[in-house]
Amino acid sequence: MKKNDFLIISKKKFNSRLIVGTGKYKNFEECAKCVKQSGAEIVTVAVRRVNIEDKKKPLLMDYIDPKKITYLPNTAGCFTSSEALRTLRLAREIGGWKLVKLEVLGDKKTLFPDMIETLKSTEILSKEGFKVMVYCNDDPLMAKRLENAGAVSIMPLAAPIGSGLGILNKVNIKIIRSQTNLPLIIDAGLGQSSDAAIAMELGCDGVLINTAIAKAKNPILMAEAMKLSVRAGRNSYLAGRIHQIIYGKRSTSNKGII
Repeated sequence: MKKNDFLIISKKKFNSRLIVGTGKYKNFEECAKCVKQSGAEIVTVAVRRVNIEDKKKPLLMDYIDPKKITYLPNTAGCFTSSEALRTLRLAREIGGWKLVKLEVLGDKKTLFPDMIETLKSTEILSKEGFKVMVYCNDDPLMAKRLENAGAVSIMPLAAPIGSGLGILNKVNIKIIRSQTNLPLIIDAGLGQSSDAAIAMELGCDGVLINTAIAKAKNPILMAEAMKLSVRAGRNSYLAGRIHQIIYGKRSTSNKGII
């Protein structure tokens, strides 16, 4: 990889452009092994599902050291702005976290984001000093509004959460890329390592992956595959692809042919 090619979010530098979710694994041990194998330096944590009361139950922090890996509290499972705000304010009180991932879902069947509630929440949280990474749909106009509302990262879905369908609308992702200087991170819907590479080749700054790793037949091997694909896709993007043409073109000159 190119030297000093950091993912920079809210002035903080990360070597890895792969963010890993911590849900859906068989146990914390498997989750920790996948995070290590992926090389990820950021993990998302669903605040509403974290055990903070029962000291007898295992804690994620016993397996993934928050001093070595950046925890990104998120609002998974929130369906209103008030729920999301309460959840992230709680996260700040518990762990002092200000860098957060906001998602406000619209309904339980599609799990698409409710963009009206999401935009409202982004404005409020930004004014309160939170550094908000925002899960959103792939609408370029709404992505720009989120940027103007103070978001520090735009995180459009590739496809519905957990679907594994890959990037369904490359054109919109390209448009969002062209109009923002914020970190652009694909969040939700990736299914295999080639999807991650495509996201990076489109110019995304990173990808967030949970289900595709956690529910793979071999999660640890998939974590490694995702790491390598993110690196390959980033290198491909930086290298600059050839122009597409509809006819063949010789790779060697006609000059000197016998």
